[in-house]
Amino acid sequence: MEQRQVNRWLILVVLCLAVFCVMVATMIVNILLPTLNRELDASTKDLLWIVDAFNLVFAAFVLAAGSLSDRFGRKGALMTGLVIYIVASALSAFALNPEMLILWRAVAGLGAAVVFPTTLSIISNVFPNRRERAQAIGMWGAASGASVAVGPIIGGALVEGTEWGAAFLFCAVVATITLGLTALYVPTSRDPSVPRLDYVGLVLSTAALGALVYAIIQAPDRGWGSPASLGDFGAATCLLVAFAIWESHVEQPMLDVRLFANLRFTAASGAVTFSFFALFGFIFLITQYAQFVLGWGVLEAGLRQVPVAIAVAGASLVGTPLAVRLGTKLVVCAGSLFLVGGFYWVSTCTETTTYPTIVGQMMTIGIGMGLTSAPATEAIMGVVPAAKAGIGSAVNDATRELGGTLGVAVIGSVALSTYRSSLGDDITNPAVLEPARESVGAAFAVAEQTGEPSIVGFAQQAFIDGLQLGCWVAAGVCLVGFLLAAIYLPSHPLAEVGLEPPPPADAIAEPEALVCAECGSPIPAPTTPLTSARTVAIATAFADASD
Repeated sequence: MEQRQVNRWLILVVLCLAVFCVMVATMIVNILLPTLNRELDASTKDLLWIVDAFNLVFAAFVLAAGSLSDRFGRKGALMTGLVIYIVASALSAFALNPEMLILWRAVAGLGAAVVFPTTLSIISNVFPNRRERAQAIGMWGAASGASVAVGPIIGGALVEGTEWGAAFLFCAVVATITLGLTALYVPTSRDPSVPRLDYVGLVLSTAALGALVYAIIQAPDRGWGSPASLGDFGAATCLLVAFAIWESHVEQPMLDVRLFANLRFTAASGAVTFSFFALFGFIFLITQYAQFVLGWGVLEAGLRQVPVAIAVAGASLVGTPLAVRLGTKLVVCAGSLFLVGGFYWVSTCTETTTYPTIVGQMMTIGIGMGLTSAPATEAIMGVVPAAKAGIGSAVNDATRELGGTLGVAVIGSVALSTYRSSLGDDITNPAVLEPARESVGAAFAVAEQTGEPSIVGFAQQAFIDGLQLGCWVAAGVCLVGFLLAAIYLPSHPLAEVGLEPPPPADAIAEPEALVCAECGSPIPAPTTPLTSARTVAIATAFADASD
Protein backbone atom coordinates (compact mmCIF):
# COMPACT_ATOMS: atom_id res chain seq x y z
CA MET A 1 0.00 0.00 0.00
CA GLU A 2 2.79 2.39 0.86
CA GLN A 3 4.59 1.60 -2.39
CA ARG A 4 1.42 2.43 -4.36
CA GLN A 5 1.22 5.77 -2.53
CA VAL A 6 4.82 6.62 -3.44
CA ASN A 7 4.25 5.71 -7.09
CA ARG A 8 1.16 7.89 -7.37
CA TRP A 9 3.00 10.97 -6.16
CA LEU A 10 5.94 10.16 -8.41
CA ILE A 11 3.52 10.07 -11.34
CA LEU A 12 2.28 13.50 -10.26
CA VAL A 13 5.84 14.86 -10.27
CA VAL A 14 6.29 13.71 -13.88
CA LEU A 15 2.96 15.25 -14.91
CA CYS A 16 3.88 18.54 -13.21
CA LEU A 17 7.17 18.51 -15.09
CA ALA A 18 5.25 18.08 -18.36
CA VAL A 19 3.10 21.10 -17.53
CA PHE A 20 6.15 23.07 -16.46
CA CYS A 21 8.12 22.44 -19.68
CA VAL A 22 5.19 23.68 -21.78
CA MET A 23 4.36 26.69 -19.62
CA VAL A 24 7.97 27.76 -19.19
CA ALA A 25 8.27 28.34 -22.94
CA THR A 26 5.25 30.65 -22.83
CA MET A 27 6.93 32.74 -20.13
CA ILE A 28 10.26 32.65 -22.00
CA VAL A 29 8.61 33.96 -25.16
CA ASN A 30 7.12 36.90 -23.25
CA ILE A 31 10.48 37.86 -21.72
CA LEU A 32 12.12 37.55 -25.16
CA LEU A 33 9.71 39.94 -26.91
CA PRO A 34 11.93 43.04 -26.67
CA THR A 35 14.94 40.96 -27.81
CA LEU A 36 12.99 39.52 -30.76
CA ASN A 37 11.93 43.05 -31.62
CA ARG A 38 15.61 43.95 -32.03
CA GLU A 39 17.20 40.71 -33.26
CA LEU A 40 14.56 39.62 -35.78
CA ASP A 41 13.24 43.11 -36.56
CA ALA A 42 9.82 41.93 -35.38
CA SER A 43 7.01 44.47 -35.45
CA THR A 44 4.29 44.69 -32.79
CA LYS A 45 2.04 42.62 -35.04
CA ASP A 46 4.81 40.01 -35.38
CA LEU A 47 5.24 39.91 -31.61
CA LEU A 48 1.51 39.39 -31.13
CA TRP A 49 1.56 36.48 -33.61
CA ILE A 50 4.65 34.92 -32.00
CA VAL A 51 2.59 34.75 -28.80
CA ASP A 52 -0.79 34.01 -30.38
CA ALA A 53 0.20 31.40 -32.99
CA PHE A 54 0.79 29.03 -30.09
CA ASN A 55 -2.54 30.00 -28.51
CA LEU A 56 -4.46 29.70 -31.78
CA VAL A 57 -3.36 26.15 -32.54
CA PHE A 58 -3.62 25.10 -28.89
CA ALA A 59 -7.20 26.31 -28.59
CA ALA A 60 -8.21 24.86 -31.95
CA PHE A 61 -7.02 21.32 -31.23
CA VAL A 62 -7.32 20.95 -27.45
CA LEU A 63 -10.87 19.54 -27.37
CA ALA A 64 -10.10 17.06 -30.12
CA ALA A 65 -6.85 16.06 -28.40
CA GLY A 66 -8.60 15.51 -25.06
CA SER A 67 -11.26 13.34 -26.67
CA LEU A 68 -8.73 11.27 -28.61
CA SER A 69 -6.61 10.70 -25.50
CA ASP A 70 -9.66 9.35 -23.66
CA ARG A 71 -10.34 6.91 -26.48
CA PHE A 72 -6.88 5.75 -27.54
CA GLY A 73 -4.89 6.05 -24.31
CA ARG A 74 -3.60 8.97 -22.28
CA LYS A 75 0.01 7.89 -21.85
CA GLY A 76 0.50 7.49 -25.60
CA ALA A 77 -1.12 10.88 -26.19
CA LEU A 78 1.14 12.54 -23.62
CA MET A 79 4.27 11.07 -25.22
CA THR A 80 3.10 12.05 -28.72
CA GLY A 81 2.47 15.62 -27.60
CA LEU A 82 5.90 15.82 -25.99
CA VAL A 83 7.61 14.60 -29.19
CA ILE A 84 5.83 17.26 -31.26
CA TYR A 85 6.74 19.89 -28.70
CA ILE A 86 10.42 18.84 -28.62
CA VAL A 87 10.78 19.08 -32.41
CA ALA A 88 9.01 22.45 -32.60
CA SER A 89 11.04 23.95 -29.73
CA ALA A 90 14.34 22.81 -31.24
CA LEU A 91 13.48 24.28 -34.64
CA SER A 92 12.24 27.53 -33.04
CA ALA A 93 15.79 28.09 -31.78
CA PHE A 94 17.07 28.40 -35.36
CA ALA A 95 14.33 30.61 -36.82
CA LEU A 96 15.82 33.22 -39.15
CA ASN A 97 12.86 35.60 -39.24
CA PRO A 98 9.57 36.25 -37.42
CA GLU A 99 7.59 34.17 -39.91
CA MET A 100 9.63 31.02 -39.22
CA LEU A 101 9.36 31.53 -35.47
CA ILE A 102 5.59 32.00 -35.75
CA LEU A 103 5.34 28.73 -37.71
CA TRP A 104 7.26 26.66 -35.17
CA ARG A 105 5.43 28.26 -32.25
CA ALA A 106 2.20 27.12 -33.91
CA VAL A 107 3.54 23.55 -34.13
CA ALA A 108 4.56 23.76 -30.46
CA GLY A 109 0.96 24.78 -29.72
CA LEU A 110 -0.22 21.54 -31.32
CA GLY A 111 2.08 19.55 -29.03
CA ALA A 112 0.87 21.50 -26.00
CA ALA A 113 -2.76 20.87 -27.01
CA VAL A 114 -2.07 17.15 -26.63
CA VAL A 115 0.05 17.41 -23.46
CA PHE A 116 -2.06 19.71 -21.30
CA PRO A 117 -5.44 17.92 -21.17
CA THR A 118 -3.70 14.57 -20.83
CA THR A 119 -1.89 15.61 -17.64
CA LEU A 120 -5.08 16.63 -15.85
CA SER A 121 -7.02 13.58 -17.04
CA ILE A 122 -4.30 11.24 -15.73
CA ILE A 123 -4.38 13.09 -12.39
CA SER A 124 -8.16 12.54 -12.17
CA ASN A 125 -7.74 8.81 -12.76
CA VAL A 126 -4.73 8.37 -10.48
CA PHE A 127 -6.34 10.37 -7.62
CA PRO A 128 -10.06 9.41 -7.44
CA ASN A 129 -10.49 10.76 -3.88
CA ARG A 130 -11.47 14.42 -3.99
CA ARG A 131 -9.21 15.51 -1.13
CA GLU A 132 -6.12 13.95 -2.70
CA ARG A 133 -7.15 15.09 -6.17
CA ALA A 134 -7.43 18.65 -4.86
CA GLN A 135 -3.89 18.40 -3.44
CA ALA A 136 -2.63 17.00 -6.74
CA ILE A 137 -4.30 19.74 -8.79
CA GLY A 138 -2.87 22.28 -6.36
CA MET A 139 0.62 20.95 -7.12
CA TRP A 140 -0.25 20.98 -10.83
CA GLY A 141 -1.18 24.66 -10.50
CA ALA A 142 1.98 25.32 -8.49
CA ALA A 143 4.05 23.89 -11.36
CA SER A 144 2.43 26.44 -13.66
CA GLY A 145 3.18 29.15 -11.12
CA ALA A 146 6.82 28.12 -10.87
CA SER A 147 7.16 28.54 -14.63
CA VAL A 148 6.13 32.19 -14.26
CA ALA A 149 9.44 32.87 -12.51
CA VAL A 150 11.73 30.20 -13.91
CA GLY A 151 10.86 30.99 -17.53
CA PRO A 152 11.95 34.63 -17.42
CA ILE A 153 15.05 33.81 -15.36
CA ILE A 154 16.20 31.09 -17.73
CA GLY A 155 15.28 33.13 -20.78
CA GLY A 156 17.11 36.15 -19.44
CA ALA A 157 20.22 34.19 -18.45
CA LEU A 158 20.45 32.44 -21.81
CA VAL A 159 19.84 35.63 -23.80
CA GLU A 160 22.49 37.55 -21.91
CA GLY A 161 24.94 34.63 -21.89
CA THR A 162 24.46 33.24 -25.40
CA GLU A 163 21.66 33.92 -27.91
CA TRP A 164 17.86 33.95 -27.70
CA GLY A 165 17.61 30.60 -29.51
CA ALA A 166 19.24 28.83 -26.54
CA ALA A 167 16.07 29.47 -24.53
CA PHE A 168 14.04 27.28 -26.90
CA LEU A 169 16.73 24.58 -26.85
CA PHE A 170 16.40 24.51 -23.07
CA CYS A 171 12.67 23.81 -23.46
CA ALA A 172 13.43 20.96 -25.86
CA VAL A 173 15.89 19.40 -23.39
CA VAL A 174 13.44 19.57 -20.46
CA ALA A 175 10.70 18.06 -22.61
CA THR A 176 13.05 15.23 -23.65
CA ILE A 177 13.75 14.40 -19.99
CA THR A 178 10.01 14.48 -19.30
CA LEU A 179 9.40 12.12 -22.22
CA GLY A 180 11.81 9.56 -20.75
CA LEU A 181 10.25 9.80 -17.28
CA THR A 182 6.76 9.45 -18.78
CA ALA A 183 7.77 6.24 -20.53
CA LEU A 184 9.08 4.83 -17.23
CA TYR A 185 6.54 5.89 -14.63
CA VAL A 186 3.23 7.13 -16.05
CA PRO A 187 0.51 4.46 -16.35
CA THR A 188 -1.76 4.21 -19.33
CA SER A 189 -5.53 4.66 -19.07
CA ARG A 190 -8.46 5.25 -21.38
CA ASP A 191 -12.24 5.42 -21.48
CA PRO A 192 -13.25 1.78 -20.77
CA SER A 193 -16.42 2.10 -22.86
CA VAL A 194 -14.34 2.82 -26.02
CA PRO A 195 -17.01 5.03 -27.64
CA ARG A 196 -17.33 5.40 -31.37
CA LEU A 197 -15.12 8.18 -32.70
CA ASP A 198 -17.12 11.38 -33.23
CA TYR A 199 -15.51 12.60 -36.46
CA VAL A 200 -18.04 15.40 -37.00
CA GLY A 201 -17.55 16.66 -33.43
CA LEU A 202 -13.77 16.61 -33.82
CA VAL A 203 -13.92 18.66 -37.03
CA LEU A 204 -16.53 21.11 -35.77
CA SER A 205 -14.76 21.74 -32.45
CA THR A 206 -11.42 22.33 -34.15
CA ALA A 207 -12.91 24.65 -36.77
CA ALA A 208 -15.06 26.55 -34.25
CA LEU A 209 -12.35 27.22 -31.68
CA GLY A 210 -9.76 27.98 -34.36
CA ALA A 211 -12.10 30.46 -36.06
CA LEU A 212 -12.95 32.14 -32.75
CA VAL A 213 -9.33 32.59 -31.66
CA TYR A 214 -8.32 33.78 -35.14
CA ALA A 215 -11.12 36.38 -35.07
CA ILE A 216 -9.93 37.57 -31.64
CA ILE A 217 -6.31 37.85 -32.77
CA GLN A 218 -7.12 39.75 -35.96
CA ALA A 219 -9.74 42.09 -34.49
CA PRO A 220 -7.33 44.67 -32.97
CA ASP A 221 -5.67 45.22 -36.35
CA ARG A 222 -8.84 45.15 -38.45
CA GLY A 223 -11.07 46.91 -35.95
CA TRP A 224 -13.53 45.08 -33.69
CA GLY A 225 -16.54 46.39 -35.62
CA SER A 226 -15.11 46.04 -39.13
CA PRO A 227 -16.93 43.84 -41.68
CA ALA A 228 -14.01 41.38 -41.70
CA SER A 229 -14.06 41.00 -37.90
CA LEU A 230 -17.83 40.69 -37.75
CA GLY A 231 -17.67 38.07 -40.50
CA ASP A 232 -15.04 36.07 -38.60
CA PHE A 233 -16.98 36.22 -35.34
CA GLY A 234 -20.17 35.30 -37.17
CA ALA A 235 -18.51 32.27 -38.74
CA ALA A 236 -17.11 31.17 -35.37
CA THR A 237 -20.54 31.56 -33.75
CA CYS A 238 -22.22 29.47 -36.46
CA LEU A 239 -19.61 26.73 -36.04
CA LEU A 240 -19.99 26.73 -32.24
CA VAL A 241 -23.79 26.49 -32.54
CA ALA A 242 -23.45 23.66 -35.08
CA PHE A 243 -21.07 21.86 -32.70
CA ALA A 244 -23.46 22.24 -29.75
CA ILE A 245 -26.46 21.01 -31.79
CA TRP A 246 -24.55 18.03 -33.14
CA GLU A 247 -23.16 17.04 -29.73
CA SER A 248 -26.59 17.29 -28.09
CA HIS A 249 -28.15 14.86 -30.60
CA VAL A 250 -25.42 12.35 -31.44
CA GLU A 251 -25.61 9.04 -29.57
CA GLN A 252 -21.99 9.07 -28.35
CA PRO A 253 -20.89 12.74 -28.24
CA MET A 254 -17.29 13.86 -28.03
CA LEU A 255 -18.36 16.46 -25.41
CA ASP A 256 -21.54 16.08 -23.40
CA VAL A 257 -22.83 19.65 -23.67
CA ARG A 258 -25.19 18.97 -20.77
CA LEU A 259 -22.15 19.52 -18.55
CA PHE A 260 -22.62 23.25 -19.07
CA ALA A 261 -26.01 23.02 -17.33
CA ASN A 262 -24.04 22.26 -14.16
CA LEU A 263 -23.42 25.69 -12.67
CA ARG A 264 -20.32 24.48 -10.84
CA PHE A 265 -18.79 23.48 -14.17
CA THR A 266 -19.85 26.57 -16.13
CA ALA A 267 -19.09 29.17 -13.45
CA ALA A 268 -15.69 27.59 -12.74
CA SER A 269 -14.87 27.63 -16.47
CA GLY A 270 -15.83 31.30 -16.56
CA ALA A 271 -13.58 32.07 -13.59
CA VAL A 272 -10.62 30.45 -15.36
CA THR A 273 -11.36 32.36 -18.58
CA PHE A 274 -11.57 35.77 -16.90
CA SER A 275 -8.46 35.28 -14.77
CA PHE A 276 -6.31 34.19 -17.71
CA PHE A 277 -7.71 37.03 -19.84
CA ALA A 278 -6.32 39.47 -17.31
CA LEU A 279 -3.06 37.61 -16.65
CA PHE A 280 -1.94 37.08 -20.27
CA GLY A 281 -2.74 40.64 -21.27
CA PHE A 282 -0.91 41.93 -18.21
CA ILE A 283 2.21 39.80 -18.86
CA PHE A 284 2.36 41.00 -22.47
CA LEU A 285 2.61 44.60 -21.24
CA ILE A 286 4.57 44.24 -18.01
CA THR A 287 7.63 42.62 -19.62
CA GLN A 288 7.95 45.61 -21.93
CA TYR A 289 7.36 48.02 -19.03
CA ALA A 290 10.17 46.38 -17.04
CA GLN A 291 12.70 46.64 -19.85
CA PHE A 292 11.75 49.78 -21.77
CA VAL A 293 10.47 51.98 -18.91
CA LEU A 294 12.29 50.75 -15.81
CA GLY A 295 15.44 49.85 -17.75
CA TRP A 296 15.86 46.34 -16.35
CA GLY A 297 17.96 43.86 -18.30
CA VAL A 298 16.42 40.62 -19.54
CA LEU A 299 17.90 38.52 -16.72
CA GLU A 300 17.19 41.18 -14.12
CA ALA A 301 13.55 41.34 -15.23
CA GLY A 302 13.29 37.57 -14.86
CA LEU A 303 14.84 37.49 -11.40
CA ARG A 304 12.59 40.28 -10.19
CA GLN A 305 9.48 38.28 -11.16
CA VAL A 306 10.20 35.51 -8.63
CA PRO A 307 7.71 36.89 -6.03
CA VAL A 308 4.74 36.43 -8.36
CA ALA A 309 5.68 32.79 -8.97
CA ILE A 310 6.02 32.14 -5.24
CA ALA A 311 2.61 33.71 -4.67
CA VAL A 312 0.91 31.70 -7.47
CA ALA A 313 2.47 28.41 -6.34
CA GLY A 314 1.72 28.97 -2.66
CA ALA A 315 -1.86 30.08 -3.23
CA SER A 316 -2.49 27.13 -5.59
CA LEU A 317 -1.29 24.66 -2.97
CA VAL A 318 -3.43 26.27 -0.26
CA GLY A 319 -6.44 27.22 -2.38
CA THR A 320 -7.58 23.79 -3.56
CA PRO A 321 -7.76 22.15 -0.09
CA LEU A 322 -9.55 25.27 1.18
CA ALA A 323 -12.07 24.97 -1.66
CA VAL A 324 -12.79 21.37 -0.67
CA ARG A 325 -13.39 22.35 2.97
CA LEU A 326 -15.02 25.78 2.61
CA GLY A 327 -16.55 25.63 -0.86
CA THR A 328 -15.26 26.76 -4.24
CA LYS A 329 -17.32 29.96 -4.22
CA LEU A 330 -15.62 31.48 -1.19
CA VAL A 331 -12.09 30.74 -2.38
CA VAL A 332 -12.60 31.74 -6.05
CA CYS A 333 -14.38 34.96 -5.08
CA ALA A 334 -11.54 35.85 -2.71
CA GLY A 335 -9.03 35.19 -5.50
CA SER A 336 -10.99 37.36 -7.93
CA LEU A 337 -10.96 40.26 -5.46
CA PHE A 338 -7.20 39.90 -5.06
CA LEU A 339 -6.90 40.14 -8.87
CA VAL A 340 -9.10 43.24 -9.03
CA GLY A 341 -7.05 44.93 -6.32
CA GLY A 342 -3.73 43.87 -7.85
CA PHE A 343 -4.48 45.15 -11.33
CA TYR A 344 -5.87 48.41 -9.96
CA TRP A 345 -2.66 48.81 -7.97
CA VAL A 346 -0.52 48.22 -11.08
CA SER A 347 -2.52 50.90 -12.90
CA THR A 348 -0.85 53.46 -10.61
CA CYS A 349 2.65 52.58 -11.89
CA THR A 350 4.91 55.27 -13.30
CA GLU A 351 8.53 55.42 -14.39
CA THR A 352 9.52 56.08 -10.75
CA THR A 353 7.65 53.17 -9.13
CA THR A 354 9.95 51.41 -6.67
CA TYR A 355 10.68 47.68 -6.68
CA PRO A 356 9.15 47.00 -3.20
CA THR A 357 5.90 48.44 -4.54
CA ILE A 358 6.12 46.23 -7.62
CA VAL A 359 6.73 43.19 -5.38
CA GLY A 360 3.53 43.99 -3.49
CA GLN A 361 1.63 44.29 -6.76
CA MET A 362 2.99 41.01 -8.10
CA MET A 363 2.27 39.15 -4.86
CA THR A 364 -1.32 40.41 -4.86
CA ILE A 365 -1.89 39.27 -8.44
CA GLY A 366 -0.11 35.96 -7.79
CA ILE A 367 -2.26 35.16 -4.76
CA GLY A 368 -5.35 36.01 -6.80
CA MET A 369 -4.33 33.68 -9.64
CA GLY A 370 -3.56 30.81 -7.26
CA LEU A 371 -6.84 31.14 -5.37
CA THR A 372 -8.84 31.42 -8.60
CA SER A 373 -7.33 29.10 -11.18
CA ALA A 374 -6.42 25.94 -9.26
CA PRO A 375 -9.68 25.66 -7.21
CA ALA A 376 -11.75 26.40 -10.33
CA THR A 377 -9.83 23.70 -12.21
CA GLU A 378 -10.52 21.24 -9.38
CA ALA A 379 -14.22 22.14 -9.55
CA ILE A 380 -14.29 21.48 -13.31
CA MET A 381 -12.55 18.11 -13.02
CA GLY A 382 -14.77 17.09 -10.11
CA VAL A 383 -17.86 17.33 -12.31
CA VAL A 384 -16.54 15.18 -15.16
CA PRO A 385 -16.56 11.35 -14.86
CA ALA A 386 -13.06 9.88 -14.63
CA ALA A 387 -13.57 7.98 -17.90
CA LYS A 388 -14.13 11.33 -19.68
CA ALA A 389 -11.40 13.22 -17.82
CA GLY A 390 -9.51 14.00 -21.02
CA ILE A 391 -12.35 16.00 -22.55
CA GLY A 392 -13.08 17.68 -19.18
CA SER A 393 -9.46 18.72 -18.91
CA ALA A 394 -9.57 19.92 -22.51
CA VAL A 395 -12.50 22.21 -21.70
CA ASN A 396 -10.50 23.67 -18.81
CA ASP A 397 -7.49 24.20 -21.07
CA ALA A 398 -9.59 25.68 -23.87
CA THR A 399 -11.03 28.26 -21.47
CA ARG A 400 -7.51 29.16 -20.38
CA GLU A 401 -6.30 29.67 -23.93
CA LEU A 402 -9.42 31.50 -25.10
CA GLY A 403 -9.18 33.82 -22.11
CA GLY A 404 -5.44 34.32 -22.54
CA THR A 405 -5.65 34.96 -26.27
CA LEU A 406 -8.54 37.37 -25.84
CA GLY A 407 -6.61 39.12 -23.07
CA VAL A 408 -3.52 39.64 -25.22
CA ALA A 409 -5.67 40.84 -28.12
CA VAL A 410 -7.96 43.17 -26.17
CA ILE A 411 -5.57 44.54 -23.56
CA GLY A 412 -2.74 44.75 -26.10
CA SER A 413 -5.04 46.58 -28.52
CA VAL A 414 -6.26 49.02 -25.85
CA ALA A 415 -2.71 49.72 -24.68
CA LEU A 416 -1.37 50.18 -28.23
CA SER A 417 -4.21 52.54 -29.19
CA THR A 418 -3.58 54.62 -26.06
CA TYR A 419 0.18 54.59 -26.72
CA ARG A 420 -0.28 55.87 -30.27
CA SER A 421 -2.75 58.55 -29.23
CA SER A 422 -0.54 59.80 -26.40
CA LEU A 423 2.57 59.78 -28.58
CA GLY A 424 0.76 61.79 -31.25
CA ASP A 425 0.09 64.51 -28.67
CA ASP A 426 3.82 64.94 -27.97
CA ILE A 427 5.50 64.34 -31.37
CA THR A 428 4.35 66.42 -34.32
CA ASN A 429 6.98 65.49 -36.92
CA PRO A 430 5.33 62.78 -39.12
CA ALA A 431 8.72 61.38 -40.21
CA VAL A 432 9.50 60.61 -36.57
CA LEU A 433 6.00 59.86 -35.34
CA GLU A 434 5.04 57.12 -37.83
CA PRO A 435 7.90 54.70 -37.10
CA ALA A 436 7.76 55.49 -33.37
CA ARG A 437 4.02 54.66 -33.28
CA GLU A 438 4.79 51.03 -34.18
CA SER A 439 5.90 50.12 -30.62
CA VAL A 440 7.86 51.50 -27.68
CA GLY A 441 10.86 49.48 -28.89
CA ALA A 442 10.59 51.13 -32.31
CA ALA A 443 10.51 54.53 -30.62
CA PHE A 444 13.79 53.73 -28.87
CA ALA A 445 15.32 52.84 -32.24
CA VAL A 446 14.06 56.11 -33.75
CA ALA A 447 15.57 58.07 -30.86
CA GLU A 448 18.92 56.39 -31.45
CA GLN A 449 18.82 57.08 -35.19
CA THR A 450 17.77 60.72 -34.90
CA GLY A 451 19.79 61.59 -31.81
CA GLU A 452 16.66 62.95 -30.10
CA PRO A 453 16.59 61.60 -26.51
CA SER A 454 13.30 63.36 -25.84
CA ILE A 455 11.56 60.72 -27.99
CA VAL A 456 12.44 58.09 -25.37
CA GLY A 457 10.73 60.07 -22.61
CA PHE A 458 7.63 60.65 -24.76
CA ALA A 459 7.46 56.95 -25.66
CA GLN A 460 7.86 55.83 -22.06
CA GLN A 461 5.08 58.11 -20.86
CA ALA A 462 2.82 57.04 -23.72
CA PHE A 463 3.48 53.39 -22.90
CA ILE A 464 2.66 54.00 -19.22
CA ASP A 465 -0.64 55.57 -20.28
CA GLY A 466 -1.43 52.42 -22.27
CA LEU A 467 -0.34 50.13 -19.41
CA GLN A 468 -2.56 51.95 -16.95
CA LEU A 469 -5.64 51.71 -19.15
CA GLY A 470 -4.88 48.06 -19.93
CA CYS A 471 -4.77 47.30 -16.20
CA TRP A 472 -8.12 49.02 -15.74
CA VAL A 473 -9.56 46.68 -18.36
CA ALA A 474 -7.99 43.66 -16.60
CA ALA A 475 -9.42 44.77 -13.24
CA GLY A 476 -12.88 45.26 -14.78
CA VAL A 477 -12.87 41.80 -16.32
CA CYS A 478 -11.82 40.22 -13.00
CA LEU A 479 -14.64 42.10 -11.29
CA VAL A 480 -17.10 40.55 -13.74
CA GLY A 481 -15.57 37.15 -12.94
CA PHE A 482 -16.07 37.81 -9.23
CA LEU A 483 -19.75 38.66 -9.73
CA LEU A 484 -20.42 35.54 -11.82
CA ALA A 485 -18.64 33.31 -9.30
CA ALA A 486 -20.53 34.92 -6.40
CA ILE A 487 -23.86 34.34 -8.14
CA TYR A 488 -23.45 30.91 -9.72
CA LEU A 489 -20.83 28.85 -7.87
CA PRO A 490 -22.27 26.61 -5.12
CA SER A 491 -21.81 28.16 -1.69
CA HIS A 492 -21.58 24.95 0.32
CA PRO A 493 -19.13 22.05 -0.22
CA LEU A 494 -21.95 19.47 -0.29
CA ALA A 495 -23.75 21.33 -3.05
CA GLU A 496 -20.68 20.85 -5.22
CA VAL A 497 -21.21 17.09 -5.25
CA GLY A 498 -24.88 17.42 -6.05
CA LEU A 499 -26.29 17.29 -2.49
CA GLU A 500 -28.29 19.74 -0.41
CA PRO A 501 -26.47 21.29 2.56
CA PRO A 502 -27.84 19.84 5.84
CA PRO A 503 -30.47 22.01 7.52
CA PRO A 504 -29.55 23.76 10.79
CA ALA A 505 -30.18 21.76 13.92
CA ASP A 506 -33.00 24.02 15.13
CA ALA A 507 -34.82 23.61 11.80
CA ILE A 508 -35.18 19.81 12.14
CA ALA A 509 -38.64 19.05 13.43
CA GLU A 510 -39.00 16.40 16.09
CA PRO A 511 -40.96 13.39 14.85
CA GLU A 512 -44.50 13.06 16.17
CA ALA A 513 -44.70 10.68 19.12
CA LEU A 514 -46.37 7.32 18.40
CA VAL A 515 -49.12 6.24 20.80
CA CYS A 516 -50.58 2.79 21.32
CA ALA A 517 -54.22 2.80 20.14
CA GLU A 518 -55.32 0.36 22.87
CA CYS A 519 -53.62 1.56 26.07
CA GLY A 520 -52.54 5.12 25.15
CA SER A 521 -48.90 4.48 26.14
CA PRO A 522 -46.09 6.12 24.05
CA ILE A 523 -44.26 3.83 21.63
CA PRO A 524 -40.42 4.26 21.59
CA ALA A 525 -38.95 5.66 18.34
CA PRO A 526 -37.07 3.13 16.19
CA THR A 527 -33.30 3.03 16.71
CA THR A 528 -32.33 1.32 13.44
CA PRO A 529 -29.58 3.37 11.77
CA LEU A 530 -30.47 5.11 8.51
CA THR A 531 -28.93 3.42 5.51
CA SER A 532 -30.51 5.25 2.61
CA ALA A 533 -28.44 6.05 -0.46
CA ARG A 534 -28.67 9.74 0.34
CA THR A 535 -27.28 9.21 3.86
CA VAL A 536 -24.38 7.21 2.49
CA ALA A 537 -23.73 9.89 -0.13
CA ILE A 538 -23.68 12.64 2.50
CA ALA A 539 -21.31 10.65 4.69
CA THR A 540 -19.02 10.00 1.72
CA ALA A 541 -19.02 13.68 0.76
CA PHE A 542 -18.08 14.71 4.30
CA ALA A 543 -15.31 12.12 4.36
CA ASP A 544 -13.84 13.38 1.07
CA ALA A 545 -14.04 16.98 2.24
CA SER A 546 -12.55 16.54 5.68
CA ASP A 547 -10.59 13.28 5.71
